Amino acid sequence: MQKLLRGSKVIGTGHYCPERVLSNHDLESMVDTSDEWIVTRTGIRERRIAASEEACSDLAYVAAQRALEAAGVDPKELDAIVLGTVTGDMQFPATACLIQNRLGATNAAAFDVSAACSGFIYGVTASHALISCGRMNRILVIGVDLLSKIVDWQDRATCVLFGDGAGAVVLEACEAGEGILGTYIKSDGSLAELLHIPSGGSRQPATAETIAQRGHFIKMKGDGVFKYAVRAMEDAAKRVLEQASVALEDVNLIIPHQANMRIVDAVVKRLEVPMERVVVNLDRYGNTSSGTIPIAFDEVVRSGRVKKGDLVLMFTFGGGLTWGSVLLRYI
Repeated sequence: MQKLLRGSKVIGTGHYCPERVLSNHDLESMVDTSDEWIVTRTGIRERRIAASEEACSDLAYVAAQRALEAAGVDPKELDAIVLGTVTGDMQFPATACLIQNRLGATNAAAFDVSAACSGFIYGVTASHALISCGRMNRILVIGVDLLSKIVDWQDRATCVLFGDGAGAVVLEACEAGEGILGTYIKSDGSLAELLHIPSGGSRQPATAETIAQRGHFIKMKGDGVFKYAVRAMEDAAKRVLEQASVALEDVNLIIPHQANMRIVDAVVKRLEVPMERVVVNLDRYGNTSSGTIPIAFDEVVRSGRVKKGDLVLMFTFGGGLTWGSVLLRYI
């Protein structure tokens, strides 16, 4: 492996979720389901839903402001804004460009990363590489999705799972071997149809027929996703630990993708770690896709659950299929 010139570290975190709470009891009046059915199968009790006028950039902007404030960084000091999302304001330009303009980050390059629920981890990986090789010094990384805008509210298998939210971190250059200790990303496009939206792109542009067929909503084969998600996240966790020569028992806090409590339980069992070291907030937010890990990270930072010097392991899985991990020391 090529020796890095320097490293990158997290110097600020932030998150924002919409005000509206949609509980399982609320869903009982919308679709054929029940609170008991949802909690038993997913662990989710409620989720946040964006207002009709709220877009991806609105949530991301607030999360970004909070992360920049926590870092004590002026937007003009940013070299780049990297946004992980599959629910951008529009097909183009990149939503990161809209956020750059709104923040007044006039010196920053801005681009989106499309890796579904893995978007934030992919964004951190790319940003860490840009900083470590000396090309950039300070990058804002955001994970945000408004899955309520693309979920089929007539499909009880998927609509109960998802919520809306955004999380952000500011990365800054540091000495090599500090801050982020390792990153790992992987994908398998042969399994793309397990979790996808079939219509709306150049393969199936929007027509009256695709709309009637509800082709613009999330389609998921749950059993297949579960099987691959558990194995992929276990693999991602072990790979990044091996890369950094860190033992799992030395990790203070584990932040898995908040997709489904059954998935989290299965991964944790395979890793053989106690649940008290695992961060779980999906009961309150559901699956916010690229937003899950940075939202959870900001919550543990602001609550004091993670302390200076702690080792934090993050891993994720998403459509693509994509998966990945980040190991960092919070300094």
